[in-house]
Amino acid sequence: MPTTTSDSPVQKYDAYTSSDYRIWRMLTQRQMEALKPRACAEYLHCLRELYPILSPDHPPRFSDLNRALRDAHGWSIEVVKGFLPVDEFFSLLSRRRFCSSTWLRREDQLDYLEEPDMFHDIFGHIPLYLNQDYADFAQKLGALGVKFAGDEEKITQLQRLYWFTIEFGVIRQNGDLKVYGAGICSSPQETKHIYTDNAVVVKDFNLDEVTQQTFVIDKVQMLYFAIDDFAQLYTAVDELEERWEVR
Repeated sequence: MPTTTSDSPVQKYDAYTSSDYRIWRMLTQRQMEALKPRACAEYLHCLRELYPILSPDHPPRFSDLNRALRDAHGWSIEVVKGFLPVDEFFSLLSRRRFCSSTWLRREDQLDYLEEPDMFHDIFGHIPLYLNQDYADFAQKLGALGVKFAGDEEKITQLQRLYWFTIEFGVIRQNGDLKVYGAGICSSPQETKHIYTDNAVVVKDFNLDEVTQQTFVIDKVQMLYFAIDDFAQLYTAVDELEERWEVR
């Protein structure tokens, strides 16, 4: 874990109020129920592995999560105050650090937030960092962001790859469409929308198409790319690096 200075943000666990506990419980219980038939096997397995550190009973202690993450594949949580510049974000990923806020939405914000809070960052993102293929993919994606920093075209392609996988990824398992992206796993609206909106388009994952596809951040998604397994993600970043090294 990085050395903390007096200016570095930290999780002040004792500052969480009874309202925060109630909101965390409401969000977690509701989403766990929504994900039972819809989330991929790996996400659900990792969520079970993190219990009781990650549960409806209380907001998670980052120190406990960090121990579990480090023991699994060397990841840890980096507390941040808000959105990071893309180069900082990729640098953290390359060093196996996932950035998270510590604040929690209000009760009147249960269904929509403009900026990710702790529920999105932790409940949505963190479980799958216990999966080796996923954890290695995220680190490799960050390393490419560091390696090609300053190349606007390549960084944009990496951001699109991140968006359509880590944020809004879906996967086919046993003939069914399952979700794994954090933007879906932390949102009841997104979780159900994929299966109920006839206008939604799900395409097979294609690296060329994904890296050329623009996306919107302030609306529910209408286009998703389905992978076959998480190993496919690591293969994708390897392929990108090989292409870019040749040029």
